[in-house]
Amino acid sequence: MGAGHSHRATSDSDADHVRVGTTARTVLLAGLGIALLATIIALVAWWPPGDTSERAAENGGEAAEFAAPGVTFPSAEVVSIAERCPGQGFPDGSGCSTLEVEVDGEDQPVRIDVQPSVLESGISVGDHVELMRTPTPEAENGEEASYSYFATERNGTLIWLTLFFVVVVVTIARWRGVFAILGLAFGGLVVWWWMLPALLDGSPGVGVALTSAAAIMFVVLYTTHGFSLRTSTALAGTLVGIVLTAGIGVIAIGDAHLTGISDESGAILATFGALDFQALLGCALVIAGLGVLNDVTITQASAVWELRSVSPHASRAEVFASAMRIGRDHIASTIYTIVFAYVGTALILLMLLRVYDRPLIDLLSTEQLAEEVIRTLVTSVGLVLAVPITTGLAALVAAPAAD
Repeated sequence: MGAGHSHRATSDSDADHVRVGTTARTVLLAGLGIALLATIIALVAWWPPGDTSERAAENGGEAAEFAAPGVTFPSAEVVSIAERCPGQGFPDGSGCSTLEVEVDGEDQPVRIDVQPSVLESGISVGDHVELMRTPTPEAENGEEASYSYFATERNGTLIWLTLFFVVVVVTIARWRGVFAILGLAFGGLVVWWWMLPALLDGSPGVGVALTSAAAIMFVVLYTTHGFSLRTSTALAGTLVGIVLTAGIGVIAIGDAHLTGISDESGAILATFGALDFQALLGCALVIAGLGVLNDVTITQASAVWELRSVSPHASRAEVFASAMRIGRDHIASTIYTIVFAYVGTALILLMLLRVYDRPLIDLLSTEQLAEEVIRTLVTSVGLVLAVPITTGLAALVAAPAAD
């Protein structure tokens, strides 16, 4: 690498100076510039036009309607609870329970049937529930409508827990925590307002995933960790890891003949248009691996910069070897994280599979379990490969001090 100028690495110490190789810096920034340009072009090219429900209907599906015409979802307050519904029950013999509620806008209390699990969740008098109000033929004349339980209102819990999360993050991480939350909000906006509509519009799943991931990472990494070559190196490693994850995922999905429809939600979505569910699964693999990839690449870039700072005359090979020792520990802990995160989110499904009278090796071939196993393995391979790639890029950029 050619000689370079001094570059102040982003860290908590103002005395942390790292010399940067000119050639490596130029190649790194040029590559990121090309990636940014490609991301912007893809965002524009696949920008979803119009209402997603209407577009789904144009693509051969049906317009999406959450409920039948005339059905509303009023709020109600629980005023009394009855343990059982007389003479009624569910197939498992558990019976049912009833709630007496006061519906907003209604003069008389209404009794609704609920499953015992609703009571077992701890619902009590004074809590609010959301009902489904279905008009009957008589209701068209303003005389009658039927009510059924739809959900328990949990907005209060979600609000205080979100505020608690923000306070904890900002208190401990300070400005970096603020920028991390802003980056998280931006990522949510990209997913909700661009990625999901683009997928529903029929855009290629893997292409949309790569574009969304790149757009999110460009903003999140720089806002959270600052504009520096250290952050740029981590970003480059993340983008390479994303591409590798997408490629491996596409190969694995095709080789395993996964349909991409593993539950009722997928079957319902299939009625809204001619969607490529294998491509959607590929998109899910990329997004699932995004967080852990970002974690390991930032860690490795920071490790190289710190090692270079304390050993300015060490060779690039020595710095790479030292940083990889850190990376191997991080790989092990991150793989545990991925696996146990899946176990936590799919606990009920795993319990159901456990009670089946079939060997585990046979159950692994079911669509639901095979999809999650492949998701876990693909994202794990992607993050493992991202470690040496990011470490190598960082070791090239962070050059030895001139003699």
